[in-house]
Amino acid sequence: MSLFELMASLLTITAGFAWINHRLIGLPENIGLLLMGLGASLILIAIELLFPATTIYRSVSAMIGQIDFYEAVMHGMLAFLLFAGALHVDLDRLRWRAPAIGVLATVGVLISMAIVATGLWGAGQVLSLPLAFSWCLVFGALIAPTDPVAVLTTLKMVDVPQSLETDMSGEALFNDGVGVVLFTIAVQLAAGGGDMGLIEGLDLLVVEAGGGALLGVATGYVAFVAMQTIDDYPIEVMISLALVTGTYAVADRLGMSGPISVVVAGLLIGNHGAAHAMSDTTKRYVFGFWTLIDEILNAVLFLFIGLEVLVLNFDPDFGWIALIAVPLVLAARAVAVAAPVAVLDRWQPFARGAVPVLIWGGVRGGISVALALSLPDSPARPLILAATYAVVLFTVVVQGLTVARVARRMAGRPPAGQHHG
Repeated sequence: MSLFELMASLLTITAGFAWINHRLIGLPENIGLLLMGLGASLILIAIELLFPATTIYRSVSAMIGQIDFYEAVMHGMLAFLLFAGALHVDLDRLRWRAPAIGVLATVGVLISMAIVATGLWGAGQVLSLPLAFSWCLVFGALIAPTDPVAVLTTLKMVDVPQSLETDMSGEALFNDGVGVVLFTIAVQLAAGGGDMGLIEGLDLLVVEAGGGALLGVATGYVAFVAMQTIDDYPIEVMISLALVTGTYAVADRLGMSGPISVVVAGLLIGNHGAAHAMSDTTKRYVFGFWTLIDEILNAVLFLFIGLEVLVLNFDPDFGWIALIAVPLVLAARAVAVAAPVAVLDRWQPFARGAVPVLIWGGVRGGISVALALSLPDSPARPLILAATYAVVLFTVVVQGLTVARVARRMAGRPPAGQHHG
């Protein structure tokens, strides 16, 4: 199947499922698409088991198997989705909540990674599984950060105070950069690719995260100046596209964090660019264009997560991993949120009910699946894939559908002691 035919097939399936969900099912669009993709995958698997002579399962599996999920997400969709999300984030509110966001996106990720890795290793010891602690750290690193795409999608369905919304979106936009660095270090250690000490790890974090942020400021400023000198919305939309693709490509080439670089560039264009470099007409077209890009790519991504079941080849013997991974990740998230909030609340107050909403709103998504799929072949890989997929499905579907209810309940709960808004 050619690339054009592959894209046409995916977009046709996405559009058809989106229409069915909108007309007949009524779930939030991305959750509905994920569930419909998963349901279609399970039906095809059942057909293959009951009627081995049919070829539909093999045909669809071959089509999905042509797509490198890691490349499609990490070096394709992610740059556009992060820029589109950052474009709508208020920079002043982000600065105001910077201490909380910074701690949640760094210390919180480290705490969650450590708890998940230790818990999974302990479970492996009890069940006599050949699961080295280094591979448990790999799983902890890829599942600890909240997914920016999934979290920003969830926030569209939730009514929370501005400070809490900023905390959730800011943490999600920046913690994946930290998570990817930790994942890189953990994979090197687990695969025996050489020892990496604390200094080397910190150096990698500074280069990737700090360098990515500086690159985003530089390229964002160039785009800002270019937009400021003209008033022509087709060209300015084209400049924004060039900004996203060029920034992410350069970051990748220089060993910097592409996600952080496009987030910073998006914040600059969405705030200073919108205020000082765009006319009202241009602003309407630029923001409208990126809103459409966000909606379309989100739909394709969530459908694709559901369809990935066709090519992951899960071992039924690993079904138990879901029973361990989901509560373990939730418990780790609870500690990773509650501990920093308890300390920070002395200096930077949090909204009432912030801890439960931050815990339950900590959705994982396509980035975690993509990182798991990028792992080299090893005995631990099937276990990590099964655990990752279980957590992603649970957080997107169960937590995504109920986080609004949790937020309403927490907002209506009377304060226990002194609470800050």
